[in-house]
Amino acid sequence: MRAVIQRVKSASLSVEGKVISETGAGYVIFLGVGKGDTEAEADYLVKKIAALRICSDENGKINKSVIDTKGEILLVSQFTLYANATHGNRPDFLQAESPDRAEKLYLYAAEGLKRAGIPVKLGVFGAHMQITQVNDGPFTLLLEK
Repeated sequence: MRAVIQRVKSASLSVEGKVISETGAGYVIFLGVGKGDTEAEADYLVKKIAALRICSDENGKINKSVIDTKGEILLVSQFTLYANATHGNRPDFLQAESPDRAEKLYLYAAEGLKRAGIPVKLGVFGAHMQITQVNDGPFTLLLEK
């Protein structure tokens, strides 16, 4: 399982011109589910994301978590995090989990983040989405389990 975490001041997600989700300060997380991933990988990432101290404190030091700052998360499923472009110019996605299984783990991760006390907004699984975000920093991390 892979998560690209971007710290943002705000974000919105639209499908077919309609805004589906909006967040204030916090994170936009693109979550990719790989073949064979289980709830154990999701649990690890949820625990790590909730505890990450990548938000600024009152002195401008990167010392607070999204929970500490009462931030929000926009969680977006993104199978393209498992793209393989090592052969030729058109990537394959053979290492991405099947849509049914990936959606279940995506929703499982979202529920885990909510249980950790973080407001979570979702994308639309499998849809073509447009995301507008105001990056803060920019600050981007890649987590993998």
